[in-house]
Parts: sequence; structure tokens; C-alpha cells
Amino acid sequence: MESSNGFVSKEQLELARSALESEDPSSVSPLQISLGSSSSHKSPSSPVTTQQQQERNSDDKLSPPYMDGQPKKGASVGKGTCGGLHDPAEGALYNNDPNYDSTEEQDGDPTIKGTPRKLDAYKRKATVIVEEYFATSDVVSTANELRELKLPGYSYYFVKKLVSMAMDRHDKEKEMAAVLLSALYSEVIDPSQVYKGFSKLVESADDLIVDIPDTVDVLALFIARAVVDDILPPAFLKKQLASLPADSKGVDVLRRAEKGYLAAPLHSEIIERRWVSSMNKTVDDVKVKINNLLVEFIASGDKKEACRCIKELKVPFFHHEIVKRALVMAMERRAVESQLLELLKKTTEEGLINSSQVTKGFGRMIDVVDDLSLDIPDAREILKSLISKAASEGWLSVSSLKSLSPPSPKESVEDTAAKMFKMKAQSIIQEYFLSGDIAEVSDCIESENSSCSPDLNAMFIKRLVTLAMDRKNREKEMASVLLSSLCFPTDDVVHGLIMLIESADDTVLDNPIVVEDLGMFLARAVVDEVIAPQQLEEIESQFLGTESTGNKVLQMAKSLLKARLAGERILRCWGGGGSSSKNGWAVEDVKDKIGKLLEEFESGGDIREACRCIKELGMPFFHHEVVKKALVKIMESKSEKLWGLLNEGFRSGLITSYQMTKGFGRVAESMEDLRLDVPDAEKQFGYYIEKAKLTGWLDSSFGIGPTTKSSYVKENGTNI
Repeated sequence: MESSNGFVSKEQLELARSALESEDPSSVSPLQISLGSSSSHKSPSSPVTTQQQQERNSDDKLSPPYMDGQPKKGASVGKGTCGGLHDPAEGALYNNDPNYDSTEEQDGDPTIKGTPRKLDAYKRKATVIVEEYFATSDVVSTANELRELKLPGYSYYFVKKLVSMAMDRHDKEKEMAAVLLSALYSEVIDPSQVYKGFSKLVESADDLIVDIPDTVDVLALFIARAVVDDILPPAFLKKQLASLPADSKGVDVLRRAEKGYLAAPLHSEIIERRWVSSMNKTVDDVKVKINNLLVEFIASGDKKEACRCIKELKVPFFHHEIVKRALVMAMERRAVESQLLELLKKTTEEGLINSSQVTKGFGRMIDVVDDLSLDIPDAREILKSLISKAASEGWLSVSSLKSLSPPSPKESVEDTAAKMFKMKAQSIIQEYFLSGDIAEVSDCIESENSSCSPDLNAMFIKRLVTLAMDRKNREKEMASVLLSSLCFPTDDVVHGLIMLIESADDTVLDNPIVVEDLGMFLARAVVDEVIAPQQLEEIESQFLGTESTGNKVLQMAKSLLKARLAGERILRCWGGGGSSSKNGWAVEDVKDKIGKLLEEFESGGDIREACRCIKELGMPFFHHEVVKKALVKIMESKSEKLWGLLNEGFRSGLITSYQMTKGFGRVAESMEDLRLDVPDAEKQFGYYIEKAKLTGWLDSSFGIGPTTKSSYVKENGTNI
């Protein structure tokens, strides 16, 4: 049966005809099957015109069957053969295939002749291009390969294929797919094709979920990312919702994209950093890019290109660093001062860098001008000149800047002390996260801040929460516990929280969920009664009308506190009990357990066992409730056995002086109700206040502060 001259023998033709006649007609490829080589004779019953032959040749150029030169799967190999009898191109789908989608052929470019065949070839080539891109990360080569296909009418399929393949891979490939779509948009792939590609993806969500169980979440995130990257219009979601059946998975995808991602605070930053674990933009990375683009701008003078690079950074909340770095360069290289100021002016006029970021950038320069003076002797005078020029041109508001007057010698010493305290505070906090020893932290702070400086206390709080936000839930819980256990004045705590909120715009670059984390810390501080709800409102009044991250943090805290059963949920937000492995208890559960353990101890329990039970609650920030309930029982029963328990708790460090003071304060607040059951409650309470002062539980000033409602005065007008 072999044909030595390269033509097909009669026996081969007969075998081919019998195979085709026995084949199910519905499964036969609509494409013409060639049994010979390119020089084989044409059958009289199926003539091939010159035009058809040219189209076939162009298809072959478009998508060679195998790039590596290997024969197709199932193809015959040997002399006189050129493929199996019925081996359609791999990747091509026909109408009897379960994955066949007739709409893809119908939606093809009507101007392209042989649309089904062209689409099959495009599909095969698109798959190869995507695989190569995932292997090389070469955006330029990928763009060139797509251009070489010269089939822009099928680009929607490339979008669909790229996303669907990335959905079934790691976060690295997902991020690569999003970056590629953003790079190809408009330049290589027409916007309408991107829109159509995502429409196809939404429509096929029911099929995708069979192989990719988390299709709803992943595809929703791709759509949200496309909206954030401005390659899909926000109206896409509503239009697609209207066209899909109510029970379609595509509806779930769109709703998840809208409510789960695009409606979240700071959604842009969160979405853009969701898949960037392996290619994350750190603060240092962004600073390097900013420095490079400014250096290139100085060399080229191309403002348009510089603005494009700034926009491509996609860090509008970090634009103050561009202002700061440009000013430093202008001070170091006076010859390019006017050039850099012109760039900053252009970015502000076009709205690329907003006024708050400009002000912040100049403010940062004022903060570091003393350090710059070491390298640039007249740095302060030069900066004053730059501020004057920017203000005169109308793109800087001088009234919102700090004073540039030189600091006094006393202020310089204070700055040095603050820097040293920050370093020591970080060491104290890191050690606490390892040991969980609150008493040790209190002792260290007392020794390092012997003057009880409010500013240093606020710095410690800021550092504590900042370090905790960058760690796991265990450390976040421990930070909240420590915050409620320390004896810092409320004003110092409020100052520290304000410093945290003000720096949220910078923190978000390293911690995309800073709004949620810091909002939870604020809500927890209110629930733990570290600050009062009224003080949270006072903090909020300082950020009204701003679009800053800090304002969003405060809104998040308020929404958490307004939720049903907010107290219990917030107490359990990080597992409860910073050093305990147990989950957090509900407030009422804790109160009930405290009441029962005090009753058991009073009826003959062991003091060590009682202390162990208190410790096992794992809520040291709630020990003031132990003090309060014990004092009430002492006054009701006239028995001082519980006093011994409080004394042991204080002596062993189980109950801190802060919690002791807080417990006495709670009793003072409930004195009016207590008088109804214990007529001489006020007299007894005065006696126990003095006794607590003598034993060192309370500060000698306790009972004077009006805010604690514990300044009780005898009828003759003298303090108890």
C-alpha cells in the first residue's frame, strides 16, 4: 500500500472513504480532510479552488500544528503518511463536543473568510502565547505575537483564555494576567474586545466552576481589578446583571465583585495588592521608582512622560514622596530647581498630585530639614525659597505648613530623647510579644519614661499598634490587652491613636487592610473602656471633610461599634485573651464566671485556686470587674475575706494598679444604686479607699478627679 512517488495510492483512498462513510456525520469535522501531502491530487468530486488553497495556506502560516516539529497526537508516522485518517487539530472544538460554544464562531469577525477555521487556529495559538507568557513574563513579546496574528476581531477569546487559565493557577499568574491585560488594553486589544472577553467569562461561570471551585471569588476579583485598572467600565456590572438568568453563577460573580470588592473602603489598594505576594511593591521599591523617574525627567525634560510614569506607579496616597524627593533634588542640584518645580506645578494643575499630598510632601521636608543641613549647609534657607516660589505660583498653601524657624537647644535634646525612646520601645514590644509579661512592660516603660512624658506615652502606643498590625491575630490581641492594662492617662492614649490615624496614609502602602485593622483597634479601645465613645467623636471631629485613610478608619470603627452585639464581637475579634489559647468570652459570661468564683472563694475556697481561675479567664484587661464585684460583696457581707484575695492578686501582679484603680472607679460610679441595698455604702467605700492607698493599690490622688465620679465628700465638706 505504500506509495513511492509521494502520491496517495488507490488502496489508501479506498480505506479513507470507508472510514469517512462509517463515521457519524455529526462528529466529522466540517473542515476538509486532506489525505495527501501538499502536492496530492484533488478529488474530482471535491474540487479545491485557487482561492480556497490560498486561505488554507494562510491558516497553516497562522498556526503551525506543533511548534516543536513533533507529529500530532495520534498521527501516523512513516513513509507515505501525513497524519491519521481523522485527527482534527488539537484544541479545536466541534458541535458534538461538550465544551463547544457556537456563539464564539457566530461572534467572530464577519470580514474574515473561513471564520470557524480561523477561530480554531487562533485558539491554538492563543493557548501557546498564554503558556509562554506565564513562563517568561515578557509583556513586549506577548504583545508582538498578538499583533502578528493580525486577527483583532478574535482578541476577546485571548482575554477569556488568559483569565480562565490564570484562574486555575497561583497568585503569581493571576497578577501577571491582570498586568498583561492592562498593558495590552487599547494598544493591542481594542476596549470592546476586552469588554466582550469578560462578558464571555461571566456567561461561562457555570462551566468554569466545575473545574475551579472558587470561580465566583476569583473571577469577581478579576472583574474588580479590571474596573480599578480602568480597562472595564463600572457600568459593565449592571449591564451584565440585566442580561443573565437569575440562577446563573455569573450573577453571583458580579454581585461579589460589586459588594465584596468595589464597595469596600480603600478597595483600589486592596484589590491591586491581593495577588502581589510574590511581586509586592514595598515602600523601598516605590521610592526607587520615584527616584529613577525624576532622574530620567531631569535628563530628558519630558513632563508628559514623567506624568505618565507617576500615574503608572498607582500610589496616589504616596505622592507626597514624589514632592519630597523632587525638593531634595532641587536643593542638591540648584541648576535643575526650576525644572523640578515646573514638573510639580504641572502635576498639581492636572490633578495628578492633589493639594493634601503636596502639603504633606513639603511638611516632610520641614521635618527633615535639620538632617539635610548636614549635607546642605543652607538647606533651611533654600527650602524657605522653594516654599515661597510654590506659594506665589498658587500650588501650595503656606498656612497649612509648620514653622521653619530653627529649633531651640531644648527642643533638639527632646528630639534626641524621643528617637532613643522609640528604639527602646520597639525592643520592649517585641519582647512582650514573645513573653506576654505585662508587668515587665510596665516596669520597662516606667524606667525609660520616668518623667511620664505624654509625648513618649503616645509614641509607645503608636509603635505598639503599628507593630501588632503587621503581625498575626495573637499579637493584635496581646496589643489590645496591653493597651487596656497600662496606666497611661486617657489623653495620652487619645494622642497616640490620633498619631496612628494621621499616619494611616503611609501605613496603607505596607498594610493594605489598615482601615480594617486600625478601625478594629479603635473599636476595641472603646469596648475595653480605654477611651470613651465621646473621645472617639472628638478624634473624628479633627478629620471631618477629609478623604484621607484616617477618616475611613474612624468610619470603620463607628460602624463596628454600631453593629448588633458589638461588644461581644469586638472582644472576640482576634480570639480573646492575648496570652491564652482560648477564644474570647462574651462580657456577660465573664461577669458571671467572676461572680461564681468569688462566691466559691467566699464560701471556703482556696486563695491559690481563686487566683488560678482568675488567670485562666485570659482577660487581664477585665480584672477591674473582679475588683468591683469583690468590693461590693465586702460591703454587703461586712466580711474582708475577699480583701485578702485582692491583696494576693495585686501582690502577685495578677491585678495591676491600673485595673485596681479602674475597679474602684466602677464602684464609685454605681454608688447611688449601691446605697439602696447598703445604706452605709459611701462610708464603707471611703474607708476602703484609704486602706487601698495605704497598701499601695491606689495613688494618693485617687478620689479627687471629677471624671471618675469618685470624689466623695462627707457631709461636713471634708474629703473621705
